Amino acid sequence: MSPSKRKTGKSPIWLKIVIWFLAIFLMAGSVIYQRLSGPTHPKRGSFEAAGATHTYRLVRSGVSTTPAQVRIPDPGGETSAVIEWRRYPTDEDFSSIPMTSSEDILTGDLPRQVAAGKVEYSVTLQTPEGRVRLPSGDQDTVILRYKDPVPTAVLIPHIILMFFAVLFGIRTGLSAIFAPSGMRWSAWTTLIGITVGGMILGPIVQKYAFGAYWTGWPFGGDLTDNKVLIMWIVWILACSTIGFKPIKKEWIGRVLVVAAAAVMTVVYLIPHSMRGSELNYEAVDSGVEASQAIGTSDE
Repeated sequence: MSPSKRKTGKSPIWLKIVIWFLAIFLMAGSVIYQRLSGPTHPKRGSFEAAGATHTYRLVRSGVSTTPAQVRIPDPGGETSAVIEWRRYPTDEDFSSIPMTSSEDILTGDLPRQVAAGKVEYSVTLQTPEGRVRLPSGDQDTVILRYKDPVPTAVLIPHIILMFFAVLFGIRTGLSAIFAPSGMRWSAWTTLIGITVGGMILGPIVQKYAFGAYWTGWPFGGDLTDNKVLIMWIVWILACSTIGFKPIKKEWIGRVLVVAAAAVMTVVYLIPHSMRGSELNYEAVDSGVEASQAIGTSDE
């Protein structure tokens, strides 16, 4: 039988298991990286006071229906603390909010803002040993963005399907290299996950959170929307090439699938919420409705 007519044999079970373990490991690593690197995840650090090291997490995301609460450890020993804050991005003077202590925790509430509104803030502690500023550095501040509540029934399926799509995308790329017999169903599963999770549920989440279904290309520079669009396009190209049955030049389809998986991995590693929605306070102060003053951040 000639090579052109030889059927692709099934991959051994052990190889499929190894591919799944690798895919899960790489997907988990991507999720953890996203969790720690995005601009809306808490700013972490530590400070020395009262003869001990204290770790803190400064909140960087809030819901427009309630004030955002800043919480840090209370080192005790006659320590007091204030939050210095202002709307972002503006040049207005900082305002002070005293923090209160309860159960070894210092807390203070930042004034709530409308969706896409941001504030920048820092915390200053006066301890028996002296002044401590969080985050460290006289010019450093934390940027916090508010969003409208997103129903759990929409948000959870969106998150699950996006993780699901990345898992299957990585698995598909590995299959194209090592076990091509399982490449097609996995590729189409990836495309379905991105389509439903990213291109359907994603805009619905965006609408609930910031009042617009789509703020990526060609209407804006939202990196999260653009990331999803890029992933969707490369998987459409890969799936339309490989189809549902082996093609004459199978190696072309395998190369495109590997490329799609690589693009997905690289794009997904861009921190979530970069260049996201941002309220223009200057426009709001001039009388523009807040819902009409939302643009795309430069960061």
